[in-house]
Amino acid sequence: MPIIGQSITRVDAVGKVTGKTQYPGDLSLPGMAHMKILFAGRPHARIKRLDVSKAEAYPGVVAVFTARDMPGNEYGLIMPDQPVLIGPGSNNAGADVARFVGDQVALVVAETEKAAAHARDLIEIDWEDLPPVFDPREAMKDGAALLFPEKGSNVFCHYRIRQGDVDEGFARAAAVVEGYYRTPFQEHAFLQPEAGLGYIDEEGRVTVQVAGQWAHEDQEQIAHALRLPLEQVRVIYPAIGGAFGGREDMSVQIVLALAVWKLRRPVKIVWSREESIIGHHKRHPFYIKCKWAADADGKLLAAENEVVQDGGAYAYTSTKVLGNATLMVAGPYEIPNVKVDSYSVYTNNIPGGAFRGFGGPQGAFAAEGQMNKLAAALGLDPVEIRARNVIGEGSILSVGTPLPKGVSMPHVLEKCAEEAGWKKVDGKWQRPDSALNTQHSALKHGIGLAIAFKNVGFSFGAPEQCWATVAIEGNGQIDRVTVYHAGADCGQGAHTVFAQMAAEATGVTLDKIRLVVSDTATSQTSGSASASRMTFMAGNAIKGAGEAALKKWNDEERPATAAFQYRPPKTTPYEPETGRSEPNFSYGYVAEAVEVEVDTETGHVRVTNAIVVDDVGHAVNPLQVEGQIEGAIVQAHGYAVLENFVHNNGYVQTPYLSNYLIPTVLDVPDKVKSVILEYPDPIGPWGARGMAEMPYLPYAPALIAAVKEAIGVEFESFPLTPDRVLAALRARK
Repeated sequence: MPIIGQSITRVDAVGKVTGKTQYPGDLSLPGMAHMKILFAGRPHARIKRLDVSKAEAYPGVVAVFTARDMPGNEYGLIMPDQPVLIGPGSNNAGADVARFVGDQVALVVAETEKAAAHARDLIEIDWEDLPPVFDPREAMKDGAALLFPEKGSNVFCHYRIRQGDVDEGFARAAAVVEGYYRTPFQEHAFLQPEAGLGYIDEEGRVTVQVAGQWAHEDQEQIAHALRLPLEQVRVIYPAIGGAFGGREDMSVQIVLALAVWKLRRPVKIVWSREESIIGHHKRHPFYIKCKWAADADGKLLAAENEVVQDGGAYAYTSTKVLGNATLMVAGPYEIPNVKVDSYSVYTNNIPGGAFRGFGGPQGAFAAEGQMNKLAAALGLDPVEIRARNVIGEGSILSVGTPLPKGVSMPHVLEKCAEEAGWKKVDGKWQRPDSALNTQHSALKHGIGLAIAFKNVGFSFGAPEQCWATVAIEGNGQIDRVTVYHAGADCGQGAHTVFAQMAAEATGVTLDKIRLVVSDTATSQTSGSASASRMTFMAGNAIKGAGEAALKKWNDEERPATAAFQYRPPKTTPYEPETGRSEPNFSYGYVAEAVEVEVDTETGHVRVTNAIVVDDVGHAVNPLQVEGQIEGAIVQAHGYAVLENFVHNNGYVQTPYLSNYLIPTVLDVPDKVKSVILEYPDPIGPWGARGMAEMPYLPYAPALIAAVKEAIGVEFESFPLTPDRVLAALRARK
């Protein structure tokens, strides 16, 4: 019986359920010291004097490190624009300036965590406050305070799409609608805060055990900052827990490595929840102006979009997130005339970075809002107008190139509509009757539907690859298959599907599979556990390595070992003037219907049912797919309804989980119906598509469409907290 397609028990289940599994914060070594970090606590200021003498003299303190101790005081996934430590003495110009409250100033290493914390509070700083800027729209203007004066502008990325003639499209339109959509910050809120243990390993390498999403990228950034050869740095991921993009950028990795390299003894750090919320990036806020047009039959004619992204103090992955949003803001639709201008902008807010969906949720919110406005303007059903415009096989994207083969969006839309009660009457889709609403009840009901598509893998020319090594051992018959792979399991079950795919590729039972994972010393690069790519990329790599090793075994080469590097079809960046590109080699497709109950007396929005239809190509482990869907819905529900990240003049007002509220079991939708479709991806391993981000994208626009039906109020921003719902109801009256 094939192992692919079976809902086997996760390989890490027992250890996590029993508590035996160790996360970075659980690790310890004899003789280890403890580290605490002094954060800037100011959104924009220059350090004029930094005095660490009292901290150094505090009992139990081993060392205090500042910018002068960092050999290469810079890092960044996209561009190295962030100092590891800010303050005087750095070899980098501008490293004496704090650009957000979470900039790191000094590291205190002591024999105990308590001593390190006390000593940290003794550090003295004289600050020169600099003019701040917190609104990216203001930061774009001439005369705005500059975070990097040498760059001459706070705009650090600008993409353009110019396809067709939007003015001609608007001139022919039967309906033109406009919207101004705003999306908020969101905190990742993974259960384990940033933590790590560093030491010198048996081969003399600076070694850090941390939670991340791409071990080899962590290794490269540590080596760059310490000016060390790559082979002298080792990164190991123990159990990670959640990540959701929040562990893509550096937090404790480089500073932990610095302390270990300097002291030659083990050092441990664990952030508090407040340190975590202040110290790592957030989902980007976006400001999106849209003007769309359609003819009398509902066929889209033109879309004009301006997209402004709050990048925060440093670039992180902003330019890549913006690239996705620029594409997704046109939605999964055929539009002959498209104009987009999108901007990444520096502000003195916490940096924006990777978060599940990676620009897709923000773009989808605007695109689906525009489709609903057009449906209303033309008197068309929301499903009907989507069906008339949805992308299919061979469709041309807004960037002027066709989609990769295997487009299932029409099937996904149709299945979701049917599951939610839509029917075709005289060949046209018709909305289900909202008979639950009565004139006298305070509880109003509605249903909304939205669709989206999302890339699988890195986009727009970013180098893409994944390695795997498979070793087959045995005495006459195969006794063991060992898989060496660097891929991170961030709770999504990646290592379980690695085992399933290795067993399938080599023809053995699962009990013969051994995994050696997430260690730069034992594997070549896997790429990041992001972009819904790990099952797709690792699957192709493991399949290639497994089949090559099995061939050697069958040819009597025993033991048999084979390494395989998978490289997908190339992608290309936006052409600067027109935006033309081949953005992605694979996509996932999703549609969702959300049913709500809105209490008009309290403003509470309750989701009674969420129907999620996902094309996953081939479900390697169906139960894990279902878990990904349900997890995405819970997280997206928090984004749309509950999570209100308050930022006031660069200072975080919600630094705790007691005032930044995430969904509990009492807040999530009453029901989530996961409908798994399997239209094989032509180049996916066993047909599989990546899917972890897909269910997230359409949830907010589907929910807001349902609220519109329930209470007649259209929201162009969220979260829909009770006070905002009540204010909108009062304003309508």
